[in-house]
Amino acid sequence: MGAVPAEPERRMLVQACLNGARDVTEHPGLSADATLAAADAARAVAAGAQEIHVHPKDAEGRDTLDADDVATWLRALRSACPGVPIGVTTGAWIEPDVERRLASMAEWTELPDYASVNWHETGADRVAALLLSRGVGVEAGIWDSTGLEAWSSSPSRAECTRVLIELPDEAAEVVRRHAEGLIAHVRLDEPSMPILLHGEERSAWPALTLAAELRLDTRIGLEDTLTLPDGRSAPDNAALVRAASGFTTVY
Repeated sequence: MGAVPAEPERRMLVQACLNGARDVTEHPGLSADATLAAADAARAVAAGAQEIHVHPKDAEGRDTLDADDVATWLRALRSACPGVPIGVTTGAWIEPDVERRLASMAEWTELPDYASVNWHETGADRVAALLLSRGVGVEAGIWDSTGLEAWSSSPSRAECTRVLIELPDEAAEVVRRHAEGLIAHVRLDEPSMPILLHGEERSAWPALTLAAELRLDTRIGLEDTLTLPDGRSAPDNAALVRAASGFTTVY
């Protein structure tokens, strides 16, 4: 497959992904305390992040869709990062039962600016429709061909805020081929829709470098990697965002 054309000139978006589904014991910068996470988010914004993606946690540090927990985290983040768009996850691992997942989300009183919907997961169309009906933007998470096909035929496809192309933990030498294949197919369906490209673990920094080359949006944070480009442990999300500035450019 040929090279993917770069997007028109514009400023790249750098999103800070604060925590992910990681256990809080994996890194000193991770916390189940929304206030501490919000302070970390503020430092990431000061370092250059323009958006925040977070997994709200319950008291035990587990990912949650509970309305009270989601409200607590969103309020803390908005207080610490006024005016910064905040997004959350809707991952099926939190609640595999689609009906219960939708019921939890329907009870949200504090709404995120956007939420990620993984299109390879059962119920993705219904989750996206609920979010859109409540005025919440949808990031279409595309991990593989299964998700790509499901999103391509989705009635919500054109209403998504962006497509989130997510590369797994894979060797750096396969990142470009994998990413460009997914990007090309997304471009066929929605030529003008923004794409945010990111990886995780081994693919995190190669994917960010490729995103900068292609002038795509990107993200970095302790959800995706615990290490800086040189392999040293990252002290916090702000350090990862600062390191990303060495790869990204204002176009």
